[in-house]
Amino acid sequence: MARVKGAMMSRKRRKKVLRLAKGYWGSKSRHFKMANQAVMKSLTYAYTGRRLKKRDFRRLWITRISAAAQINGLNYSRFMYGLKLAGITINRKMLAEMAVNDKAAFAALAETVKAKLA
Repeated sequence: MARVKGAMMSRKRRKKVLRLAKGYWGSKSRHFKMANQAVMKSLTYAYTGRRLKKRDFRRLWITRISAAAQINGLNYSRFMYGLKLAGITINRKMLAEMAVNDKAAFAALAETVKAKLA
């Protein structure tokens, strides 16, 4: 049986890692071993960052909704509870968008909530 060497696949794997490490400082962009370590670490950070981004945006939306609710004489928790009582299902992203860009519509929602809470 003929002996098979893995030259092509090894080169392909190394090229892929070095391509991902392009732009890294010093040896990290040129030497496979160091590039591989740097790429593995950066991919871990990227994975974690994608999860943290969701958390950060939710915090931002809640802060914006809370600020707009305060302007309309409600706190965040009462506002969200009133929306639930009124049967209005709008996600936090859209509520935050309304709070920033369409203050009149948000105020109308706040009045609806106040009526349900009273």
